[in-house]
Amino acid sequence: MQIYVVKAGDTIDEIALRQDVPVESIIYNNQLEYPYALVVGQALLLPGSADTGQQDTVRENPKRLVEVNGYAYPFIRTEILEQTLPYLTEVSVFSYGFTEEGELIEPEISDALLLETAINFQTAPILTLTPFGADGQFNNYLIHRIVTDPVAQNHLIENLLNTVRQKQFEGVDIDFEYILAEDRIAFAEFVANVRNAMSPEGYSTSVALAPKISDDQPGLLYGGKDYALLGEAADKVLLMTYEWGYTYGPPMAVAPIHKVEEVVQYALTRIPAEKINMGIPNYGYDWPLPYERGVTKARTLGNVEAVRLAIDKQAEIMFDQTAMSPYFHYEENGILHEVWFEDVRSLQAKFGLVLNYRLRGMGYWQIMSLFRANWLLLSDTFWIAK
Repeated sequence: MQIYVVKAGDTIDEIALRQDVPVESIIYNNQLEYPYALVVGQALLLPGSADTGQQDTVRENPKRLVEVNGYAYPFIRTEILEQTLPYLTEVSVFSYGFTEEGELIEPEISDALLLETAINFQTAPILTLTPFGADGQFNNYLIHRIVTDPVAQNHLIENLLNTVRQKQFEGVDIDFEYILAEDRIAFAEFVANVRNAMSPEGYSTSVALAPKISDDQPGLLYGGKDYALLGEAADKVLLMTYEWGYTYGPPMAVAPIHKVEEVVQYALTRIPAEKINMGIPNYGYDWPLPYERGVTKARTLGNVEAVRLAIDKQAEIMFDQTAMSPYFHYEENGILHEVWFEDVRSLQAKFGLVLNYRLRGMGYWQIMSLFRANWLLLSDTFWIAK
């Protein structure tokens, strides 16, 4: 597959004719809506097209077998789930909580249909464990209690194992954030204890890691995450290499490639490549301008939605060569907006990191919106470890 970037005056029919590909394939691959308008700078994924002059860094590497994980809430639309599962090795059900005493709290909405569909598609369902408090936020007191209280911890692990057995999960993903620095070792021991319980029955244990670039990186997200200890404790890890651009932060790429690569390079000094999955965002943000810290709040939007917005506003899509990410500006009701998102060019760059560093694979946060071109490019670049 090749990537074509729309130029002034381009139409779907003309692109199809020049590249000798079916119009229907362009429409389908890129989820275009009638009357199939385009915007300058839009990146299209074309099937088996001729060379368009776009540098294909992925093709400098041989195709590899990789693991592909995607997070999903139980209320995911069935049609989106069914179109995405063929490209996933695992789907992580978000999420299960727990009490201070180690009782497991199931999702408010039943995950039965999600689990059944995943199993039917031969995609391994994974139980995601999160320490959410009553306010729905990560609770580091709850983490502290469970990693330092042996009785509560053993009870939680027993409940996890029983639930995994009963619901036919194939593993547990531990997604704890804002861990106290003083709990760094205790948290790694907790992950190891979960793995010791899961492994004899063939279940996997993974852990999500905040995007660090050094051992002593300051900040609430980083102090409690010891890459070396957690890499040893778990079967595999997910680098959460996204959210540089985030809801309350200044406008910028969600996952700028140079920042992502810094995290990968550091991780490889502490964790074997075959244990590392690299995080990929399946979303973007729309910021009203001017940005004011503590006041401005960005709107989350899907990648296909972002392109449709650019088309609607006739806003030329630019591409930042440092971040390897697309962005654009538009005006609405007298307010200027800045939008950063992912397209097939930014994804191709991320796939290149997975190939170049020979990582285990990747994990998507999250798969609630369908981005078909991503999955087609993924399957064109890798063999998926079903």
